[in-house]
Amino acid sequence: MREPDNIAQMKAILEAALLTSPQPLALDDLLKLFAGRMERATLRMLLDELKADWMEKTLELVQVASGYRFQAKEAYGEYLSRLNPERQPKYSRAVMETLAIIAYRQPVTRGDIEQIRGVAVNPNVIRQLQERDWIDIVGQREVPGRPALYATTKHFLDDLNLRSLAELPPFEAFAQSEIPLE
Repeated sequence: MREPDNIAQMKAILEAALLTSPQPLALDDLLKLFAGRMERATLRMLLDELKADWMEKTLELVQVASGYRFQAKEAYGEYLSRLNPERQPKYSRAVMETLAIIAYRQPVTRGDIEQIRGVAVNPNVIRQLQERDWIDIVGQREVPGRPALYATTKHFLDDLNLRSLAELPPFEAFAQSEIPLE
């Protein structure tokens, strides 16, 4: 197969890859489509054009922590949820508080979380967050016992449509709201 020779072909290739990928695609993955014959700046320009091309459609091209993906615009979420009526998991206050502490104070140990919350952390809370792939062990603190250090994952950011932790709402706004995490 010959290499694309115009912008429209390149955008069509990017569009096909993004629409068929089950997970976000990083810039490096997208560059592989063009066998190393494209500069990152050109790729970013094509992605911006693709995003603009889809402005008036039902899907939007978004950038999250792991890369780029197409997703339905928020206005269609209520309707699409009817196709999959299973209830989203509800998380206990303990799970949400633990996740918030990890997200805003990372990396933290179980002891740090207990000190902030003022109660012991149930091992099931940590396990639930790890099974959801929202947190992971990123190292050990260099103190006696070498406790595990927990931090959020790219999957956590992707699920919240964030590119980085800097996009989290200010802690005070988060603490005062009932933000549902799906």
